[in-house]
Amino acid sequence: MAQLTEVTAGLAFPEGPIAMPDGSVILVEMFRPSLTRVLPDGTKQVIAEVPGGPNGAAVGPGGLVYICNNGARFFPVDMDGLTFPAGSGPDRYRGGSIDTVDINTGKVTTLYTHCDGIRLAAPNDLVFDTEGGFYFTDHGYSHERTATLTGIYYAKADGSMIKEVVFPAHEPNGIGLSPDGKILYWAETWTGRIMRRRVEGPGQLAEAGMVDTWQCLYGFPGFQLLDSLAVDADGNVCVATLVNGGISVISPEGELVDFFPTGDILTTNVCFGGPDLKTAYITVSGTGKLLKMPWKCAGAKLNYLNV
Repeated sequence: MAQLTEVTAGLAFPEGPIAMPDGSVILVEMFRPSLTRVLPDGTKQVIAEVPGGPNGAAVGPGGLVYICNNGARFFPVDMDGLTFPAGSGPDRYRGGSIDTVDINTGKVTTLYTHCDGIRLAAPNDLVFDTEGGFYFTDHGYSHERTATLTGIYYAKADGSMIKEVVFPAHEPNGIGLSPDGKILYWAETWTGRIMRRRVEGPGQLAEAGMVDTWQCLYGFPGFQLLDSLAVDADGNVCVATLVNGGISVISPEGELVDFFPTGDILTTNVCFGGPDLKTAYITVSGTGKLLKMPWKCAGAKLNYLNV
């Protein structure tokens, strides 16, 4: 097993970790639901309660934390000592949104709920570009025999513009940019695929045809489900892999070059921090823990965070 160290435990389905410059890690607890700061000694501090289902987080302009809120798409089910996310019915589900949190005051503001008149279903993860905008995935919502078909969006951080840039995408989850910002990557949970598109400008992606095989960086064999991801400075896509329980590393050339098991089949996210960005922080949500381990190279710098 990888050289893992437990940072803290007792988290209510942690996701969306952000390694802050002060050494703390800010993350969401989907089933609390809250935005929480974890100090280096493992102490937890709730920054804000975030109604719905906070699912992903990123630091944006002005130091605000932007949150993908799935609108309580899931509710917790405990099985065999692990917490699993089960689909919510219409009595719990409230519709998705993009929210912001002022980490100094705890103020929560809803920024987006719709795009072109269509309600966001379940925003999942996001990444900022250099131009004050961000790409985010909408994982979609399903209940009984009905499921929404969703995609990838681009929005401005000030709330002035949102548009769909990829449709359809099949339950898209984690999302990230290459170190040079020229390629957008995202993970599809149930297909087990890492997808990609070339970035031609802020919110402008290259078109992809039905038989454009380049757009699929890697497809996982067997029954492997994908969650959130981060990109390292070498351009590798480091994706949280469910069922197998760990972080899979896919090279920019589309090869599986490494796998780091965590011991939790619900390994959901990874980010990079520390003074040299060579510490990987990993959320393992089945057991409700934040782990860390040394990484062989630095993580890619994130806009508005690692400046």
